Amino acid sequence: MPDNCFHCGEPATGEPPISLELDGKTRPFCCQGCKAVCETIHQEGLTGFYNFRTEPAVTPRELTESEVARLRELDHPLVQRSFVVPVKGGQEAQLLIGGITCAACIWLLENHMKQQPGVLSFSVNHTTQRARLVWAQDQTSLSNLLIAIHELGYTARPYQPDEAEQALKAEHRSMLIRLTLAGIGSFQSMMLAFPLYFNMITSVDPEFVTFFRWFSLLIATPVVFYSAAPFFRNARRDIQSRHLTMDVPVAIAIGLAYAASAWVTVAGGEEVYFESVCMFTFFLLLGRYIEVQARYRAGLTGNALAGFHPTVAARVQGEQTDILPIHEIVPGDIIRVRPGETLPVDGEIARGQSTLNEAALTGEYLPETRFPGDTVHAGSINGENPLDIRVVKAGANTRLSGILRVLDRVQEDKPKVAMMADRMAGKFVGRVLILAPVVWIGWWLAGADNAFDITLSVLVVTCPCALSLATPTAITSATVKLRRLGFLPTRGHTLEAMNDIDTVVFDKTGTLTRGELALVDQDTTGSLDKEACRKLAAGLEKHSEHPIARVFHGFPAAAVEDVTNHLGGGLSGSLGDHVYFIGHKSFVADHVNALPPSTSAHDGMEIWLGSEQEWLACYRLDDEPRADAAAAIESLQQAGIHTVLLSGDRSGHVSSIARRLGIEEAIGEASPETKLEVLEQLRDQGRHIMMVGDGLNDLPSMAGAGVSVAMGSAADLTQMKADAVLLNGQLLQLVEALRTSRKTRKIIRQNLIWALIYNLCALPLAAAGMVAPWLAAIGMSISSLVVVLNALRLGRTPGSEPDSINTPVGARVPS
Repeated sequence: MPDNCFHCGEPATGEPPISLELDGKTRPFCCQGCKAVCETIHQEGLTGFYNFRTEPAVTPRELTESEVARLRELDHPLVQRSFVVPVKGGQEAQLLIGGITCAACIWLLENHMKQQPGVLSFSVNHTTQRARLVWAQDQTSLSNLLIAIHELGYTARPYQPDEAEQALKAEHRSMLIRLTLAGIGSFQSMMLAFPLYFNMITSVDPEFVTFFRWFSLLIATPVVFYSAAPFFRNARRDIQSRHLTMDVPVAIAIGLAYAASAWVTVAGGEEVYFESVCMFTFFLLLGRYIEVQARYRAGLTGNALAGFHPTVAARVQGEQTDILPIHEIVPGDIIRVRPGETLPVDGEIARGQSTLNEAALTGEYLPETRFPGDTVHAGSINGENPLDIRVVKAGANTRLSGILRVLDRVQEDKPKVAMMADRMAGKFVGRVLILAPVVWIGWWLAGADNAFDITLSVLVVTCPCALSLATPTAITSATVKLRRLGFLPTRGHTLEAMNDIDTVVFDKTGTLTRGELALVDQDTTGSLDKEACRKLAAGLEKHSEHPIARVFHGFPAAAVEDVTNHLGGGLSGSLGDHVYFIGHKSFVADHVNALPPSTSAHDGMEIWLGSEQEWLACYRLDDEPRADAAAAIESLQQAGIHTVLLSGDRSGHVSSIARRLGIEEAIGEASPETKLEVLEQLRDQGRHIMMVGDGLNDLPSMAGAGVSVAMGSAADLTQMKADAVLLNGQLLQLVEALRTSRKTRKIIRQNLIWALIYNLCALPLAAAGMVAPWLAAIGMSISSLVVVLNALRLGRTPGSEPDSINTPVGARVPS
């Protein structure tokens, strides 16, 4: 048994063995990269990393020339303009760090970076894995510091929050401040009001009561004018648009209570309602905050367009290359795209030949070779060779932008349930606004001195606080439970909508499959055994950035030398006195002095290894199904769910995957527009659809589905636009999510019934003058508390509620 690498824990199978003397002990390593990182850690006196770590470190990888060149581009002032800001003494950048496995990684990174020349400050947030770097630009460059991070085996790239995330973060912060202020105001005002209400203090001096009222006014004023400000703004908007929402009676109740209390404080009178105003505002804001918190958690990633809409491009003019903002690129320009970069425009290849990964746009998982004259699209990722692209479409005219426009158009169409809810809310609020003045007029005509108090109580009692909390609290409780399981709803309506799902439509690449090529089979056809052939293959392929080559990067590699990349064919290199070749069958056949062996049919891709004298091995590569895909499909079908496979990949492979997983219906070679048409046909048949995907090409169809789910490995934009994200990629959690949605619907109905019973009982009592405004506020608060506590029952672990286990998922629960 080979020893494990001292640094990363991988098997140390190198030949000859790679080792290092450390503290009198010989430590084995799997590669020279791990050995170099370990030497660096010891030279810098950071050996405590190996004592404190709780997980193995990542295996370091040597940066290629093109990767170093891309890092050097980040030194360009035009590129830095979007993520670097000047601070006192230097420049500051926010970075996303990859490869962190435990707290010891952060300790190592921070201490390693602080020893780099020019670094003024470096800190990493473990939760977000974002780093703040401050450096002196006159002493070092940003690229040098990023390379120093990569040398330890971690990755680093600029972090740029988009406008939507920044707005979401600002809304979250503002709501938290408003809620805190209202909470403090509620407790302070109740401390002053309760002794007077319940006669806890006898023989109170009138001047003391006046002081209490002025102090309560002081407390309530910021609550009304700051914490409750959104209610007043929304009410004004609703009145101007003649579309009434719950904010209108809320604003009227808060405004009237505060104005009347302020008047009584100044001019004298019997009752003030400052404590009711503060409590009312606090509990309403609590419900709104829960909704904002759910939306805030949906901002899973930083820049939603990172990697798909580059902000700069390299324009070629003769022998000169200039980096320009993408909005300055016009049709007819020639731009250069290096290996690993994302195409920023639609165009034609003017010079060069390379493979393009178009999975984000088409769903095809195998890279396609493109030649001069071929059409290419923005969002594709260049493979192994540089390309010069003649721009045909840029900016809003690209195919990628077209997909986003289709998405926006679909999202503008409101479902019938949402429109019905809007109509019901408008009618409810309208009747409340009619009822309140009728109550006031009735008591005023009856000569009652407390007509205003009674009217205020009616407004407070009929305020739909419990109604507004019924859904978001239940959904948030279920969301916390599902997040622990790896399924994160990112919209308030997701779980409720999932209750009716009877059809689940899956994308293939990256959803049912892993979304990357893997070695699925190997046949030896020559004089070497499998292990020797695999080392030769890894030794050749480690010199390439091609997606096929990455399949072999994790295997022990032989020390192959003089490796040459043959465009569109494969690689050649020498080991000892022999020359070896790896690549497509036709390429290897041109260099092997022997007839090629016959092979059986295979859905994936064949890569051949040979020497000048013989064929050595055949490697079969394919995009394999996820480990739990078959079990998830079986569970869904047992629960009465119809499953569909809808993919942009070629039809033969789609049908093969469908047969292996037992999927009932499979459609291949579907464009984004075709996918949307298929979903519309299913919807016309009366089906309630969940769409599970991971690519940008899935966005229009995901938006057209009742519920859209993005895989955790999906593009940032796909995750942000989806209704839910499967964080851990475990498809079996879809079944648990559907079960939880049914329980969520049950809890929501219980909450709504309780809120309705409360209002039906409290309204006549308030209209009869039997409920004081402060008591109405307390009653409203208690009804809200009941709703919240009932919703918390959803947080129980799976299996604690045996009901509905045998009910088919997607079946309608009787009302």
